[in-house]
Amino acid sequence: MKLLWGPVRICIAAAARHGDEVLLPLYTALGRRRHLEKAQWNTDTFAAALAEVGLPADLVDTAASDEFDQALRASHHDGMDRVGMDVGTPVIAVGDTAFFGPVVTPAPKGEAAGRLWDGVVLVAGTPGFYELKRTRDAAPSFD
Repeated sequence: MKLLWGPVRICIAAAARHGDEVLLPLYTALGRRRHLEKAQWNTDTFAAALAEVGLPADLVDTAASDEFDQALRASHHDGMDRVGMDVGTPVIAVGDTAFFGPVVTPAPKGEAAGRLWDGVVLVAGTPGFYELKRTRDAAPSFD
């Protein structure tokens, strides 16, 4: 169970030590290994993701450490306090607007992605807007 906290602990430690800009490539490297390559969460998986994005190998030790747990809790509460406790994660915050989603498969690219993002931010920022949902009709696609 401890290693289930590993990815988020590594991410919060990496951001604290190396800046928020490392999160996108690290999150992508970890996510690809887990969801596309079906890798287990273990120190080998964590080390490979860290090496891929050029982060120090010793960050793997933070997977089993509580050193950054206070910062992790603060980050979690910041996001959840903005959006409410009855949504999924991850939460995206843009200014004073926060939301879970969008959930889209396959993810759009280029201008289509920009149009979707603009629309999501517009809808999420509309006072009184709470939810838009429909049944999934396709399995996740990571193309």
